[in-house]
Parts: sequence; C-alpha cells; structure tokens
Amino acid sequence: MSIAITGASGQLGHLIVEGLLRRIPAEWILACVRRPDASGWFEERGVSVRPCDYDQPDALEQAFAGVSRLLLISSSHQDDTVRLRQHAHVIEAAKKAKVGHLLYTSFAYADNGSVPLAHLHLATEQAILASGIPYTFLRNALYTDIVGALGLPGAIAQGELVVRAGDWTFNTVIRPDLAEAAAAVLANSEAHLNRSYELTASRTWTFEDLADALAEIAGKPITLRRDPEVQSWIYGFLSRIDTSSVSGDLERLLGRPTASLLESIQPMVSRERG
Repeated sequence: MSIAITGASGQLGHLIVEGLLRRIPAEWILACVRRPDASGWFEERGVSVRPCDYDQPDALEQAFAGVSRLLLISSSHQDDTVRLRQHAHVIEAAKKAKVGHLLYTSFAYADNGSVPLAHLHLATEQAILASGIPYTFLRNALYTDIVGALGLPGAIAQGELVVRAGDWTFNTVIRPDLAEAAAAVLANSEAHLNRSYELTASRTWTFEDLADALAEIAGKPITLRRDPEVQSWIYGFLSRIDTSSVSGDLERLLGRPTASLLESIQPMVSRERG
C-alpha cells in the first residue's frame, strides 16, 4: 500500500505525515513536495519523497504512480482561477495513474458561502466526482489563526478587545486537530469511501468567549467593546461564509473533543507577545 500527500512540506501536510507515522509504517508514506530541498525531514524518518508541482501536469502522473490513496491538499495560490486549474491537473493525473482513492481538503459548509473560496472548493469537489475516482472530502473549517487579524496583543496591553458590532459566532479549528483527523482517515480509508465530513469545532465560540480566554491568558480583565465603525477586511470575509454551523464529524474522527478556544489561541498569543 502507498499513501501520498501533496503539499506535504506545508504546515498542514507536515502534521498529517507526522500523524501517519504514528499509525502506519513509514515505507507506506509518500511525501509529494514541490521543492526538493524540503525532503530532508521526511527522508530521515524513512518517508519516500517525490517531486510534485501542481503546475507540471505531465510530471504528476509519474509522481502518483503506484499510489493507493492520494490526499490532495488544496493549492495555496492567491489566484483562484490558477488554483482550480492546478487542482484539475492533480485530479487528471490521479485518474491516469489509476489512484484508488482520492481525498481532498475542501471547505466546511462551502454550499452556504458566497465567497470565491467556497466556489473554488465546490468546483474541485465536482471535478473529483466527475473523475469517477472513489473520494473523501475533508471539509475543513477556518483555522482559529483568523483571530490574529483582531490585534490580540494590543487587546491584552490595553485591557480591551474591540470588534465590529454584530452577532458573530465561530466554528474554527486548529491545524493539529485537522491533521490528526486526516491521518486517521488516510490510515483506514476504506471506512470513509465516498463520504464528506464537515470538520468544525465541536461547539461555536463568540467574541465574549475570546475576551474571557484572553483574560485568562493575560491574568487580568479584558473587556469587550463592539464598535460599528471598526474597519477590517476580515469582517467582510466572515460575513460571507458559514462560521456558525457545527458538526460532530471532527470530534468523532479524533475520538476526543476538539481543542478549546483557550487551548487554540494560547500558543498564538504567546508567540505574538514574544
């Protein structure tokens, strides 16, 4: 058996490989990377490495030769038109290479969103369905990293978290939880054929919860102030995707609760306060 992960040298891909190494022999794992200089860590652990560039479709079929299960981690390109083309290259190469199972990191509740990002993931899912390859869609919620756009160090320093007025709830998750779930699915993929999972937090959080978590980290009160005049790109984006729907899929795949808001932001706040 051979399990390949594209984008293996990225943050999420690296964590997924680590999760697989805890579950299956290293010789079953293929790390597909764009840059050869990213191969050292994998080779030290007995993981095979193959070059994999989404923009070189002719080489992708060779990269996927003999692969039983392939995880396509969505492209990080800034242009969604390019991203969709890159995904199409991977899907076509997987079909030509006769990959037995294609898994894809999609976007949670994309059907409810109106941003180009949601359309991109839905279009990729449709392309995978059209290919006829048995599939699994890992529909990842937003990373809790989005709170970095809210100026948390400043909020701690000033004792006040200022956010845009409105009724905001969030279903965000952390990469390690998503990676652990992906590794669990890849290691036993027969049980997940032709299924879609909405990988969100077990419960939503609010800005009140965020202020409380910051207060616990800071060891002092943090008040919350809602200001309709707050200007930031993040609110326009968040208002056009589904940030409030939750599913128990991630918790079931993990076999435990998802990380709490406090657990999720503590490392991030510590780094930013540095």
